Amino acid sequence: MPPSVFDILAEQRIAEAIRRGEFDSLPGAGRPLHLDDEPLVSPEQRMANRILKNAGFAPAEIMLRREIAVLRGQLADSDGSERDDIKRRLARLVAALGMMSRR
Repeated sequence: MPPSVFDILAEQRIAEAIRRGEFDSLPGAGRPLHLDDEPLVSPEQRMANRILKNAGFAPAEIMLRREIAVLRGQLADSDGSERDDIKRRLARLVAALGMMSRR
């Protein structure tokens, strides 16, 4: 859907305000945004995610990515037969992550 005249006008006014520096002294300027809102997720799923997060749980995909990162770090520090075992486990996890992504 192409942008409406109102969208274009709003973007132009925002760009002009940025050029004039009108947003430079806003509270939190220069600090990163904390995007915990998950705007593309339904309110029900957002609530479920928040409950799980507060309980210390993470989605399976996140857990897999964490484990892959740990194994990659171990791979850099490993040698010989240990290295082959890590490579096998890493390949299995990467394949599992790929399967999750296709769903």
